Amino acid sequence: MSIPSSDTTACVYIALDDRSYDIRIAPGVLDAPASWQGLPRGASAVVVTNETVAPLYLERCRQQLRAHYARVDAVVLPDGEQHKDWDSLNRIVDHLLATAADRKTVLVALGGGVIGDLTGFAAAIYMRGVPFVQVPTTLLAQVDSSVGGKTAINHPRGKNMIGAFYQPARVIADLDTLDSLPARELSAGLAEVIKYGPIADPDFLLWIEANLDALLARDKAALAHAVKRSCEIKAWVVGQDERESGLRAILNFGHTFGHAIETGLGYGEWLHGEAVGCGMVLASELSVRLGLMPPDFVTRMQRLVARAGLPVLAPRLGLDRYLALMRVDKKSESGEIRFVLIDGLGRATMRGAPDELVAQVLAAHSESKA
Repeated sequence: MSIPSSDTTACVYIALDDRSYDIRIAPGVLDAPASWQGLPRGASAVVVTNETVAPLYLERCRQQLRAHYARVDAVVLPDGEQHKDWDSLNRIVDHLLATAADRKTVLVALGGGVIGDLTGFAAAIYMRGVPFVQVPTTLLAQVDSSVGGKTAINHPRGKNMIGAFYQPARVIADLDTLDSLPARELSAGLAEVIKYGPIADPDFLLWIEANLDALLARDKAALAHAVKRSCEIKAWVVGQDERESGLRAILNFGHTFGHAIETGLGYGEWLHGEAVGCGMVLASELSVRLGLMPPDFVTRMQRLVARAGLPVLAPRLGLDRYLALMRVDKKSESGEIRFVLIDGLGRATMRGAPDELVAQVLAAHSESKA
């Protein structure tokens, strides 16, 4: 497919009628007053963050917000995927109720994907909807989870199974926040960058392969291009299918296997991007076994995922456990597991596969195969 490219270097526009918004991408945008101008008006704002991010960026974020809101509170949550649950969601809502927050109170998600999903879901349900702003501080959040309005919490039986579609008023992606990101988190974010190539843009896949070392070295020019191009592709997809009734499902390449790995191991054992990276290798193998792609595609994806520092062998949860978890996936229909597969570079499709074929894929790419 042909994805249009933005004319600017630091702004991508999500076109969704009255829910449209900007994604502002550049080093230093967290501290730029212009990033915070034109936000929804109100008397108060609440920054939701976690114990890792708060010491780094909370006060800087609050300082910018104080120019626009009389009161700026903070809710600091525990860090980790295992805390993307009812308890954390209730802590946000409890603070809003305790401080008599009204419908014009603005929530600000300062952190990675967990904080973004939690804050967005809280904004969607509090008083049936209050405005919120995404300030993603991880690569994964900047290129994927902060964009497009998918919000959710996890359930022990399935990842992201309880949530809502709810768009932010703005996304402020400061590339400087990636300087403090642990190497493992940076690699996890690269999984979501890599996925955009096979599903939508073969030239971008070539660019990633050529520039992966620069991305791992946190070269700002490389990161700026990777974040911007990823957001452009996601903006194009979301603009056509906001609520994932069809096309948007292609953004879940690798996620059917990946979510099963996350849930099966226990949330937080593998990072989301690690599970997605491995899931892309498995989905590539399935694409080959269904005759959609040539065999060398698996080798190419496995090499790239490994170079990014991500696992390429799935944990041995047992076939029955994998199938049971994948049948709970949101893309499943009438009990049939549906996978996002590659049907020619730059073109994704969604289809089912026999359990026997899934078993072969897992046997070919699992830990301790002997």
